[in-house]
Amino acid sequence: MWDELVRGAIGAIVLVDTRRLADCFAAVDFFEHRGLPYLVAVNCFDGVQLHQLDDVREALAVGAQVPVIPCDARSRESTKQVLITLVEYVLKMRRGAVAPSR
Repeated sequence: MWDELVRGAIGAIVLVDTRRLADCFAAVDFFEHRGLPYLVAVNCFDGVQLHQLDDVREALAVGAQVPVIPCDARSRESTKQVLITLVEYVLKMRRGAVAPSR
């Protein structure tokens, strides 16, 4: 089903709940194997970031070129910023300013 969901997508967002980090590995692997640009958005509950972003990056084994950013999935402004960051990242990749994730 995931193949159908990403058909025509320019990129993807992996929304991470650090309390259930293991649930994210399948999504990260899926996007990496298909070469689809993605970023990791670490959901902060009640405005509290429980873990450093670099620690989340390391735990998920995500390359340095992949953006890992904080967000509050309940906030319209925060989710808008995540989408903007994804589009900017994809544009940079297409211009060759960022190496693809692998």
